[in-house]
Order: sequence, then structure tokens, then C-alpha cells
Amino acid sequence: MKLKVCGMKYNPEAVAKLQPDYLGFIFWEPSSRFFDKEIPSPSLGINKVGVFVDAPIKYILESITKYDLDGVQLHGNESPAYCKALREVKQGSNDKFEQTHFDIIKVFSIKDEFDFSVLQPFEKICDYFLFDTKGKLPGGNGYTFNWEVLKNYPSTKPYFLSGGIGLDSSKQIEEFLKKPESKYCHAIDVNSRFEDEPGLKNIEDLKKFKKIVIDN
Repeated sequence: MKLKVCGMKYNPEAVAKLQPDYLGFIFWEPSSRFFDKEIPSPSLGINKVGVFVDAPIKYILESITKYDLDGVQLHGNESPAYCKALREVKQGSNDKFEQTHFDIIKVFSIKDEFDFSVLQPFEKICDYFLFDTKGKLPGGNGYTFNWEVLKNYPSTKPYFLSGGIGLDSSKQIEEFLKKPESKYCHAIDVNSRFEDEPGLKNIEDLKKFKKIVIDN
């Protein structure tokens, strides 16, 4: 199981020393975790993911180039056509854009139920899905959705599990990972419940969580 730590802002270097598989940087200005600094060179093998909310594609491409991003996480109401335009860039159809190795992660928000048919138009366009908790903000709301919903997951597309996951969720995640619905769970995504303040991660809690859930 892989680990993504999202909402990097104040101490990404300290988080990188824990060797998560992904670091998430939020490029949505209204967020208290909005990132506009220089990304320090993380340890080799850590994927840098940029989180965007209904951003112009030009802005995404500029950010990929500026920050050398390995992935793009789409956290708004991006349409299949929007994702297809990004996919075409990724496939090298835009000769003005040289970096074509980035992954496309499309986010879907869930509460107590979810219509999985909405995934179908994105199946061949996106590399991963990410399931987060439906809340007032696009991410970082601090509470979980009902994971039982994922019993009805109809796809073989790998997905990230997100939404209000904290150190006290360790036992719950261990139980979830034993269930059939976790078969295509690619990574656990954590953010606000591992913070001392927005964007400042609690390293000790992350270390404990990684040891219990990821390295076990």
C-alpha cells in the first residue's frame, strides 16, 4: 500500500524524509494550504502531485513545468472533455509541451452513497481515481465518508482513499484493507488530520501512521 501526504506547505522536506510515495501540493488559491513557494528537492522516488480545482489547462501545464510535477489531481468539476485534453497533452500531441510523463488523478466526492456510473466516461482518460469526503471545501474537511459504499466499486482502475484519515483511523484502515472492496486501493491519502496547523504536518504522527499502516 502506498501513502500520499497532501497539503504540503511549511515542512515538505521533513515529510519527504519519511519517504511517502506521493507529496501533494495545492495550487488552488482559496485554500489555506495554497502552495506558491519553491518545492525543495525531495528524496528520489517521491512523486510530486499538483492539486487543482477547475483550473485553466494552461495554468496546469505551466505548473507541471515550473514544479516538475509527476501527477495532476483534479479536485473540481472537471469534465471528461477537460480530462481528455490533458490526456492528449500527456500523449505528446502538443509539441510545445515536453513533459508528458504525468499521471492524471480525478477526484470524486462521496458521503453516504455514490452513483458509480459517473466514473465510466473517465475510465480511459484518467490514470487513477481518488475518493474523498463530500464537504464544504474540495478536500481537507477532516472527516471520512462511508467506506462501505466502495463495495459497489465497478472498476479495475486503481484508486486513492482519502477524506478525514488520521492516526486514530489506523485500525479502521487495517480492517478495510482486508476486504474485497480494497482490491484496487492504490494509496492512502492523508492531509488535515496530520497537521498542527493548515499546511504544517505533524511528523511524529505521520511516522507512527506509516509504520502501522503502510510499512506493516
